[in-house]
Amino acid sequence: MGPPIQISQNPDIRYLGRILGDVIRAYGGDKLFRQTEYIRSSSVDRHRGIAGAEAIDPGLDALSLDDTVAFVRGFMLFSMLANLAEDRQGVAAEPEATVAAAIDKLKADGIDSDAIAALLSASLVAPVLTAHPTEVRRKSMLDHKNRIAELMLLRDSGADETPEGDVVEDAIRRQIVLLWQTRPLRMEKLFVADEIDNALTYLRDVFLPVVPKLYARWETELGQRPASFLRVGSWIGGDRDGNPFVTAETMVMATGRNAAAVLGHYIDAVHGLGAELSVSASLAAVPEAVEALAEASGDSAPSRRDEPYRRALSGIYARLCATYMQIVGKAPPRPSALKGDAYATPADFRRDLVTIANGLSANSQGQFGGIGALGRLIRAVEVFGFHLATLDMRQNSAVHERVLAELLKVSGVCADYLALDEDARVALLTAELQSDRPLAAPWHQWSDQTAGELAIVHAAADVRARLGGDAICQWIISMAQTLSDLLEVHVLAREAGLWRSGEAAGQSNLMVVPLFETIADLDKAPDIMRRYFAMPEIGPQVGQRGHQEVMIGYSDSNKDGGYLTSTWGLHQASQALTPVFDEADTAMQLFHGRGGAVGRGGGSAFAAIRAQPAGTVQGRIRITEQGEVIAAKYGTAASAAANLEAMVSASLLASLEPEALSDTDAARFTAAMDALSDSAFAAYRGLVYDTPAFKDFFRAMTPIAEIATLKIGSRPSSRTKSSAIEDLRAIPWVFSWAQARAMLPGWYGTGEGFAAFGDKALLADMAAGWPFFAALLGNMEMVLAKSDMGIAARYAELAGHVDGHKAIFGRIRDGWNRAHDGLLAVTGQTRLLEKNPALEASIRLRLPYIEPLNLLQIELMKRHRAGETDPRIAEGIQLTINAIATALRNSG
Repeated sequence: MGPPIQISQNPDIRYLGRILGDVIRAYGGDKLFRQTEYIRSSSVDRHRGIAGAEAIDPGLDALSLDDTVAFVRGFMLFSMLANLAEDRQGVAAEPEATVAAAIDKLKADGIDSDAIAALLSASLVAPVLTAHPTEVRRKSMLDHKNRIAELMLLRDSGADETPEGDVVEDAIRRQIVLLWQTRPLRMEKLFVADEIDNALTYLRDVFLPVVPKLYARWETELGQRPASFLRVGSWIGGDRDGNPFVTAETMVMATGRNAAAVLGHYIDAVHGLGAELSVSASLAAVPEAVEALAEASGDSAPSRRDEPYRRALSGIYARLCATYMQIVGKAPPRPSALKGDAYATPADFRRDLVTIANGLSANSQGQFGGIGALGRLIRAVEVFGFHLATLDMRQNSAVHERVLAELLKVSGVCADYLALDEDARVALLTAELQSDRPLAAPWHQWSDQTAGELAIVHAAADVRARLGGDAICQWIISMAQTLSDLLEVHVLAREAGLWRSGEAAGQSNLMVVPLFETIADLDKAPDIMRRYFAMPEIGPQVGQRGHQEVMIGYSDSNKDGGYLTSTWGLHQASQALTPVFDEADTAMQLFHGRGGAVGRGGGSAFAAIRAQPAGTVQGRIRITEQGEVIAAKYGTAASAAANLEAMVSASLLASLEPEALSDTDAARFTAAMDALSDSAFAAYRGLVYDTPAFKDFFRAMTPIAEIATLKIGSRPSSRTKSSAIEDLRAIPWVFSWAQARAMLPGWYGTGEGFAAFGDKALLADMAAGWPFFAALLGNMEMVLAKSDMGIAARYAELAGHVDGHKAIFGRIRDGWNRAHDGLLAVTGQTRLLEKNPALEASIRLRLPYIEPLNLLQIELMKRHRAGETDPRIAEGIQLTINAIATALRNSG
């Protein structure tokens, strides 16, 4: 009998699957191996349409609870290894998504390198890591997977041994054994400190080494040194929206650990340069500036008397160690024997490094140009400063209102701020912003919430003072709905000097960023920003800064209005904001709050950025990266480099490419999208919000309650104790529909839009000639291909006690059929993904492995909900959730 999992043409999947089969037999026993193989082969046969293989339930029924837990682990590990193999083979890669390809395309359009460099000089492209809880796998599992990826690279190169002397094949097998023997589930709930540490591993081990290498490549491709426009951001430790565990202490912890990591990296890099730069003054002329650094270093070692670069680097090293001590509060692991003054700013450190670089270049005919180790270090300092990643502050507008109301009442400014209408609030806040007078008396006993927010404000000011203004730049307002929501944050920021009045303060002030999340809020965004810019207290300061950020939320707008209406609403809001920013003579910086699943803005970032409306990117874009997406995109140096290249190349193209649509087509397509959106919105709202029993149906059909037991994040799953759909966070909403294989947030309503729209030829024109519509359809097509109404119907049986459950599921099934048929008609295909064979093969590979997991999950949920208390049932449910999410890849 052959090993399990032998249905892919990808040689890596066959190779890793064969080893996994051997490991299951060796460590799980022959019985488990045979059961796994029987279920696997039966499921594969059924999906291949082989006669007599219509059902796989008998194989599942034969599993004991212990067998079930072990079986699920095996299928989960196969999915993890398949993901690794596909990432290596570039199944989802976009060959055109490189900066070199973008430059070639732009040059073909008549745009030269100088124009590209000019754009980049004022650009910002930033992935922003968040702790949104959609990563179900433990970091230990991901570490083993990444080690396998490194070993596979060695195998590719023909190496027989690792640098440590292990046989490569044996080392790969050992890592798969470790995966099999590693507990997949967390035993304890994640704390914010855990999330900070998890993010730090990516920042330190991937972004720090990868980003400078990318810049070196781009410098060669551009023929000149571009500005440091690619940066990294984080919400982890600063995102307080709905998370009571994020405090001033966690903000200090996050920024402190990041600073220790980046300064430690610089110390190691300077130590390495000191070993390398053995230039003797007797063999090469030494510029005065380098000699001055050498003399100031205090390094009088006789062995280095004629080596000015090493002496200069000794002084730089001593100053870095003093900087580490000052910022981190303890000596670095390898302190200097010399004394040095701490660097006041990263720019001072960079200045000394540039002095070294200029000296080397002057005497080496350019051989020490900016690309070597010294050049990479200089670039790292420009990008990462002393802070490593810019930390955003985020809080809900309702919290700001309550805190400010208390401040205004205690200070005697306003007895009941919450009772004021919007105009009265704006008038009061405008008057407040005309001075720098703080409101909070330090001796007053504030409520816990107000005290916590004031502590955050003062902590942010301290962080900026220690690490520089780039350490914390933005204060994001969740659920921003009015102008007063923005002004309230200015008043709160004033309490610690994060905002000061006067035009000259504009460049140093923290930037206040509204997050428009619902369909209605997106509609109001242009008016709110126009009024904001028109304020004499605000407009000149924005002008000094030169740009303003607006964040748009994919998750809540989708939950509010459905996939098509949300996607179109975000597109329209971005477009409508453009003239507002043009009038204010301010560069627009859109921050896209995307998740991993299509229902939360997921899908190809390259396609999504390129599909943005003309004039809305302008070289400035930030995008959230969260949950399972972080591991998938940035788990290894190779995948991080590819995905950062895709972001940058798409931003270049979206900013500089000529507009593809004619005015006539733009008008036709816009009118069509308005009509599609109206129909889709009515259908979606009619099902989700206007069907009385839908809330109960959703909670019974999906594993939403069981997902809440997973220890995958520090944040509660709902903003309030309400069970209403409105109050449920978007992440568990999307995640639970994915587990049940309905994936409703990624398509529902679109089929009704297609059916109601008469001009099908126009829709085909839109799909062929409009990047926005093509991306919308492409993402939805992937979701439809991963969903399964037959499996979803099994989940719907769990809601048998809900009145009208058959009718509700009937509407979902009919909506899926309309979306499926409509998409095929619009794209001219006979089956889903017909025009994307690589993605089709990837999904078809997984389906036989996901279906048994779904069926087991349903059975275990029935037993759990019936009151069975065997802990293996709960463990099995959690494992199936983990395994299904791993197989689906972008489910959160």
